[in-house]
Amino acid sequence: MMNKFQEINNGQKFMITIGLVYLFVYFLNKDYALKAFNNFGDMIFKVIPAIILVFVVMFLVNLFVTPKVIKKYLGKSSGSKGVLYSLLASSFITAPPYILFPLLRDLKRSGMKDSLIATFLYNRNVQISFIPIMIFYFGFKYTLVISFYIIIFAVLNGLIIGKIMKQK
Repeated sequence: MMNKFQEINNGQKFMITIGLVYLFVYFLNKDYALKAFNNFGDMIFKVIPAIILVFVVMFLVNLFVTPKVIKKYLGKSSGSKGVLYSLLASSFITAPPYILFPLLRDLKRSGMKDSLIATFLYNRNVQISFIPIMIFYFGFKYTLVISFYIIIFAVLNGLIIGKIMKQK
């Protein structure tokens, strides 16, 4: 019996444990357990569209963005064009981290430089869709200055990460 339990992966062990906790709570307080289970179901249905979007984006990236293209535009010899592409991509791709991290992982595996990943992640705060709202709330001058600083520090952050990762 213990051998079979050791063969189960950690994700399955986690699900079994959560199931047992729900079962235990169900016997202690049926209404509370049902409410918790309903909330879990609601959350799952809210997350499913995002998960589908993740798979669609990853499929499209794997279909159209080949390792050869990534190495050319975002690889070791990409230079300043790679920084520019990373800055532009981070400004135009408006997606939450749980969509971007798997995408960036795949791009890294295909040859994207660590420095460009860092630049991309740091510059995510300069979103094209947020600029009109920022101008409305904070004014044009503030939006321009803060965006300029974010872009500058994104590039500097990328350079620093690139140097640190080269040392490893």
